[in-house]
Amino acid sequence: MAVEPTPIHPASAGLRRREALAAALLLPMGVCAADAVVPTPWPAGRATPALKLPVWGGSVQDVASLRGRPVLLNFWASWCPPCVEEMPTLELLATRHQADGLEVLAVNFRETDATVRRFIAQTGLTLPVLRDRDGATAKAFGVRIFPSTIAIGRDGRAQFTVTGEVDWLGAEARRWLDPLLATR
Repeated sequence: MAVEPTPIHPASAGLRRREALAAALLLPMGVCAADAVVPTPWPAGRATPALKLPVWGGSVQDVASLRGRPVLLNFWASWCPPCVEEMPTLELLATRHQADGLEVLAVNFRETDATVRRFIAQTGLTLPVLRDRDGATAKAFGVRIFPSTIAIGRDGRAQFTVTGEVDWLGAEARRWLDPLLATR
């Protein structure tokens, strides 16, 4: 179901006219999701794409360097209300499972430096924000709807994809994540 690009979160309130127009044009194409979600297993035989992206603040993150740790790659954009709404639970999830080695990476989809800077300032986002400036990483992972989260096991292989807003602290998400966190 498409979601109207109406600001529903303080981070959405500062949208510039151009961003609002882009959101209005993209939403009818099914780019932003708000429906009930279930994990989809990663296709058997499909390799996990490489991911090496700049991190907001200057460094570069290579997901291959995180082998041995479970990883959630959350693909999001500030113009997507469900993306904005689920972000606080992702941050809390990362904090609660830091001892388990969980790494939660927020992969921003094709937004400008100014937009990302404003979003971080307005929300206080502390997750590492990776910059998918041209959308090539989202395409490589098969992401077409936002938010989408890819779970990668400690072995470096993608396990499943969740498309749509999730309460990452809820019982349902816990059932999805427990096997990912337990394997060592």
